[in-house]
Amino acid sequence: MRPLSQTLLKVCGATAPQDIEAAAAAGADCVGLWHGVPGGPSELGLDGLAALVAAARPAGLLPVLVTFLADAGELAEIVRRTRVAWVQLHAYQPPAVVRALREALPAGVGLVKVLHVDEAGGCVERPLIGAYERAGTDLFLLDTATGDGRIGSTGSALDPARLTALLPRLTRPFLLAGGLTAANRPAYEEVVRHGGFRGIDVDTAARERATGRFGVPEIAALARAWRTGTPHPTHTTHPAGAGAVAAGAGGHTRLELSR
Repeated sequence: MRPLSQTLLKVCGATAPQDIEAAAAAGADCVGLWHGVPGGPSELGLDGLAALVAAARPAGLLPVLVTFLADAGELAEIVRRTRVAWVQLHAYQPPAVVRALREALPAGVGLVKVLHVDEAGGCVERPLIGAYERAGTDLFLLDTATGDGRIGSTGSALDPARLTALLPRLTRPFLLAGGLTAANRPAYEEVVRHGGFRGIDVDTAARERATGRFGVPEIAALARAWRTGTPHPTHTTHPAGAGAVAAGAGGHTRLELSR
């Protein structure tokens, strides 16, 4: 697999076609779709998930299943039914689940494992990083675990100084999440310069304050800030091809990353 040619922008928690349209128009590369996240504000049923996957593909967005589920057989069936391109294991699924899922998934489907970093810089999965890599993880996602136990779309930022202590443990590329905005991009300069950095995953800052839906100006500002280092709002169009999304076998869209 070849490396990305630019910083990847994933916006997470789409629940309606207008979210897909906004993400594509503003220059996002991937869209996170929640299923199997009990009580999650962006939770989708299987039919809703399949419908948004179908909308994302022709819009040029890579659809990513974001889930707390841990049954490899169930997840593989969801992938086959909905044709999501990636599975993001966002809870505390152990390496054995990653291995079983890697064996069960259709060829070409990417596998993301979230590593939960708390406000003190601790990471409960830290001792298991090597096991996750050997089990078949393609990409890690570093996200916040709050003091009250919340994970996923918390809007709580990670301390960049504490992140840098974890990065040497990774031999797979990673995305960064957790309270990211256009304005706080400069604070993460050292993380962005790390050889494994591939992009960001954003929920809260991608939304309009008034409606809570994805907003074109908000996503475009994120794209500009994190791809150019210039944190000023702007309207951008989705870069054709962008070197980040490619058509896979059988019409599947997949993200190509070096492993």
